[in-house]
Amino acid sequence: MNNAREVEVVVTGAGQAGLSSAYHLRRTGFEPERDFVVLDHSPGPGGAWQFRWPSLTYGKVHGMHALPGMELTGADPARPSSEVIAEYFTAYERAFDLRVRRPVDVTAVREGEGGRLLVETSDGTWSTRALINATGTWDRPFWPNYPGRETFRGRQMHTARYPGPEYFAGRRVVVVGGGASGTQHLMELAPYAAATTWVTRRPPVFREEPFTEDVGRAAVALVEERVRHGLPPRSVVSVTGLPLNDAVRQAIADGILDRRPMFDRITPDGVEWDDGRHVEADVILWATGFRPTVGHLGPLKLREPGGGIRVEGTRVVADPRIHLVGYGPSASTIGANRAGRAAVRDIRRLLAGEPARAGRRVDTARPVVPVAA
Repeated sequence: MNNAREVEVVVTGAGQAGLSSAYHLRRTGFEPERDFVVLDHSPGPGGAWQFRWPSLTYGKVHGMHALPGMELTGADPARPSSEVIAEYFTAYERAFDLRVRRPVDVTAVREGEGGRLLVETSDGTWSTRALINATGTWDRPFWPNYPGRETFRGRQMHTARYPGPEYFAGRRVVVVGGGASGTQHLMELAPYAAATTWVTRRPPVFREEPFTEDVGRAAVALVEERVRHGLPPRSVVSVTGLPLNDAVRQAIADGILDRRPMFDRITPDGVEWDDGRHVEADVILWATGFRPTVGHLGPLKLREPGGGIRVEGTRVVADPRIHLVGYGPSASTIGANRAGRAAVRDIRRLLAGEPARAGRRVDTARPVVPVAA
């Protein structure tokens, strides 16, 4: 504690949610390095976008919403989204003088003295009165555990390390997952692969109706209800379904998006079902999503019996000093923007000694077309 640097607010993560939060802190009078600090473990600006595969061009990204105070204009739709958005975030950090510290790994958040929190990092310890956690999900890819997985002689990879479609040339590929990333991977790699097989736990839901504001609001409400009760958040896409556009219709007609139920086990040369069916494979691509990166909050024991962290708006119910931005209903890009503003508003009340407003809802419901996870 004696060696800890003191600030009013620590922001962990400098993706969309973290930069939005930092912007609103700056805008309401907080000075970077004096009143707040932004810590990011990535090597450079861009959040999780900097790690996306090269074939995910900016023109394919339908759900990227501009950061508050600065539009993203004139981007070449043919350029990789990783480059476009990294450059945009770089310019944003400079324009608002956010002074993001990187690469800094946050290892643990603990109770300190005098009602403060201690944020332990690879760059020393910070003592803070409030924490905005904006660490996202990219660092926690979810790998389902299926019998025989360790026996597979081919290659297994996750969306987080998807190398682009050319890698799959001449290979037999099993794609696991019914979300946006799974369908996009299939449609992209199918022309290169020797064969593709698509398996999902549940039948995919394609939505022909437009993603209106009412649809978005209803979907976000369902996700918000889960985190309010301390359950692990589900993605908004899992509630809304996937957009049925012309490319998807063609992929269905061509037999690319021909879903099979989840296999029962993995064999050395493929996958098989209890009914005797077997598919040979060289690659299993797990498009199975991500989990929130919140392990560093473990010492505070915030998890509920249901496995999640109970949140109202962005505020952790068990500890109002902590706000989760980009978690659950605020995981979309526009949701992260609005949640950042709401978190800063609540934190200002906290630091001023005012009681928190119970049950305040963050309006994150403007519809966002699903993009790859």
